[in-house]
Amino acid sequence: MISLHSEEFLEFNISDFMIPSERVAHVQVGNNLEHALLVLTKSGYTAIPVLDPHYKLQGLISTPIIMDSILGLERIEFEMLEKKRVEEAMNRTISRLDIDASIQQSIALLVDHPFLCVENKEGFFEGILTRRTVLDQLNKHLRKLNKK
Repeated sequence: MISLHSEEFLEFNISDFMIPSERVAHVQVGNNLEHALLVLTKSGYTAIPVLDPHYKLQGLISTPIIMDSILGLERIEFEMLEKKRVEEAMNRTISRLDIDASIQQSIALLVDHPFLCVENKEGFFEGILTRRTVLDQLNKHLRKLNKK
């Protein structure tokens, strides 16, 4: 059985493991859904952060959200991709982490989300913390403990 003999892993700050904002695909609130779909498709991600012009986190947009917003009663209304704005369709209720949060604070949220958006005290987008990164670090930590 694997056990954590120390709380060293749980005390790490998430800023040590997050992907910085400069490397994260995102869209702006004023972009149209066509642009958002292009960014999602090109990046290969299923969801990306939505930022305002000041780089403050406003929500998330995903391919399913976009498709749902252009789904008509009898057909998919592709012409709406150009007309509708990201801010009209995005999910505004998202889990967020403060940049000073510990890994322990992120674990409960990562159970239900593949990544978490990280922001600073002023609400500026700092990057994302992925479930994969946390699990990778936990795996390394557990292997190190088991070698002792």
